[in-house]
Amino acid sequence: MDNIQYLTIIWCSVFISYWLAKRTTLTPVLFYLLMGSLMVTFGILPEESSPFIVGFSEFGIILIMFALGFEENPILFVRSIKRSWGIAFFGALGPFAAAYFLSMYLWNDQNIAILVGLTMTATAVSLTMVVLQYERLHLTKAAMGIMTSAVLDDIASLVMVATIIPLVSGEGAVTLSTILNTTIQVVIFFGLVMFFALIVFPGRESRYESHGWFSNIITKVGLHDILAFNEGKVATLAILTFALLFGIFAHHLGLHPALGAYMAGLIMRKEYFYMTQNDEKIHTYKKTRKIIDDVAFAWIGPVFFVVLGSKLILDFELIFRVLGDAILLGMVIFWVQIISAGVAARYTGSFNFKESVMIGFGMLGRAELAFVVMEIGYVDYQIMTREVFYTLMLTAFALNFCVPIAIKLWKPFFLGEKTFFWEKKASE
Repeated sequence: MDNIQYLTIIWCSVFISYWLAKRTTLTPVLFYLLMGSLMVTFGILPEESSPFIVGFSEFGIILIMFALGFEENPILFVRSIKRSWGIAFFGALGPFAAAYFLSMYLWNDQNIAILVGLTMTATAVSLTMVVLQYERLHLTKAAMGIMTSAVLDDIASLVMVATIIPLVSGEGAVTLSTILNTTIQVVIFFGLVMFFALIVFPGRESRYESHGWFSNIITKVGLHDILAFNEGKVATLAILTFALLFGIFAHHLGLHPALGAYMAGLIMRKEYFYMTQNDEKIHTYKKTRKIIDDVAFAWIGPVFFVVLGSKLILDFELIFRVLGDAILLGMVIFWVQIISAGVAARYTGSFNFKESVMIGFGMLGRAELAFVVMEIGYVDYQIMTREVFYTLMLTAFALNFCVPIAIKLWKPFFLGEKTFFWEKKASE
């Protein structure tokens, strides 16, 4: 019964967050994080979430990422990758280098410095995309640049974590086989995605000719036929099942399941939702998408952010002790991230100035992989001290809080509703 009570409390906090967001015109995500931190600090929620709540929150982020992928155009996503490689590379290199050298200055420990660098590398794409979705900016070119570069960034960070953690933990040296194994897993995952996108999902519509019994089987029934089953009444169940299957497969390859869910949503096309009933064409896409958006952004997805916020317990004595280091680290990463990602977007991705700044703001968040690295360094191997751990927690949450605020403030300039003084002079 405790799990039901905790879920009820979390849902009440989500409702309050919506009300506060409406009153302040800020994104609810900001208040989800705040509510989680306050409730665990004052004992309303336990410090360690139960397996049920953790599983429920993980399902929430899978739903969010699937819903975001469901809205995207896969062709534009592939094109955006060509523009986003520089953002991913320089947007990760800058924060890693800055965090590493600042950590060496603060704590003079190379292993800690490497872990801090890894923590500050991966972008919290789910947080940024939810904020952009709330601000109705999630379908812009800048949002696509953030999404694709963050995916590339997280893949690179995963490879770094897999190869560097054994080195700093003393378990072994980085080997070529370790790097190749991780790289092969990533290639296998995206190969499977392409296989489903080009052959399995289209079914009879596949532009590839059938050769042999195996290809005849996989092209005989496509996703369109599955969605049309039982007059389309199980369409939502079908696509959510695919989202979970892709997430499970990504997890077994060492990737975050949310990435698998995003790719599952990305490769689904609107045409799959057309069906004929009684000689009448019916399009179930809008109805299905409304259901997905409702569960992802209104009542299951927010649980993830509340649980994420509960990871920061406000130990005020320790917080005041490390506050100076956290402010310094946060300010350095804030500016380095914006400048490195923004400049890369401008000069390697050919985005305009306003889009480049938005991409810089969108790359500020730190979430899933950052907390994984912190847990490995602090809990699993005791490489980090408690002070370092709290410094990183405060820094990560400060950066996460900056994302919705920065995007909200930049939105009028991004949309051209406000102009800078030099633009006014130029027009005169």
